[in-house]
Amino acid sequence: MPHNILMPALSPTMTEGKLSKWVKKEGDKVKAGQVLAEIETDKATMEVEAVDEGTLAKILVPAGTDGVKVNTLIAILLEDGEDAAALKNVSNDVKAPAAAAPKSEAAPAAAKPAAAPQPVAHQASGSRIYASPLAKRLAKEKGIDLATIKGSGPHGRIVKSDLEGGKGGQAAPVAAAAGAPKAVAHAASPDAKALADAYGIPYKLIPNNGIRKVVARRLLESKQTVPHFYLSVDCELDALLAVRKQLNDAGQSYKISVNDFVIKATGVALAQYPAANVSWTDENVVQYERADVSVAVATANGLITPIIKDAANKSLKDISNEMKELAGKAKDGKLKPAEFQGGTISVSNLGMFGISNFAAIVNPPQGAILAIGAGEQRAVVKDGQVKVATVMTVTMSTDHRCIDGAIGAEYLQVFKKLIENPMSLIL
Repeated sequence: MPHNILMPALSPTMTEGKLSKWVKKEGDKVKAGQVLAEIETDKATMEVEAVDEGTLAKILVPAGTDGVKVNTLIAILLEDGEDAAALKNVSNDVKAPAAAAPKSEAAPAAAKPAAAPQPVAHQASGSRIYASPLAKRLAKEKGIDLATIKGSGPHGRIVKSDLEGGKGGQAAPVAAAAGAPKAVAHAASPDAKALADAYGIPYKLIPNNGIRKVVARRLLESKQTVPHFYLSVDCELDALLAVRKQLNDAGQSYKISVNDFVIKATGVALAQYPAANVSWTDENVVQYERADVSVAVATANGLITPIIKDAANKSLKDISNEMKELAGKAKDGKLKPAEFQGGTISVSNLGMFGISNFAAIVNPPQGAILAIGAGEQRAVVKDGQVKVATVMTVTMSTDHRCIDGAIGAEYLQVFKKLIENPMSLIL
């Protein structure tokens, strides 16, 4: 009996994914537990294992297909000794998934007003005329009917150069076409590709993968719906750097980073000041009883935030080892959903890039994120004297609905005290 292989739901939020690679090919013998394919979800690239054993008889969705809906039939597995004639019963299903994939790719592109050319006027035949934003403006200023212009841009699109030379004598004003739809020149943000075409700027297109699309959507949602509030504090690092050197010089099999101290301090500060370990809902403020710290990691596919769970109660050694493992899995696209979904606060550290200070965007539904700057030698005044100290600026972005200025300030004072007294993070 043929076994249907369906597009799996690899996370609670997954509705579709990209079938990035088939590890097995048609005709290959398959054992239960062997990897069949790699699926790119909205968070990471994950492996799909076979549940049954047999022969991979038919691949219905080719590698590289994007927008494959969950539960779509992607392949057929035949049991050992089963004749290929058994596929006749599923022959009608073979074309459906393959046809659905391009459709789901095209639909989002067509839905984006900024990416599609805007209709300016209709010819007598009713066919559309496409023109760049700059060409539309020039046509309006010169009184040129775009219906009389032959475009030299991609797919016949009318660009600036087509209107140069004053072709106004060839055309009636655009408004003369009765009933023609009016172009809204500023209805959407300028399309980067259209502007590049119009001004002759060389470019290449880099397709957005699932991770980047989700990150972009969530960040936009956060900035539009979460009332951000920002607080900054300067932390002296000299004592921490000295303790870190002692630990690393002890010849252990692990090395502690400044970021490990930051993760630990973030969790301990939440444990000591739980009023900041919260999220907002319309009905309640959710106060967490455990500090799970999400740590931003940059990968080739985009930003992802693996989680150090219960960071307050883990040693620096455990945090260091766990962070190295999670960061490696994140860069290889091998994180499991439980390793990056959740978290009660986030940490984003750009100090290693020499960034002094910055403000990060809150990662909903979390209530706060810490932006960690570089440790720099600065002049500080102590007991009336100017001295040199290594100082790190930390900026806290909060959801002001659940973490107001006073709560955020109190939390940062606890965090600063822990950073400047690092032995409290070891004992």
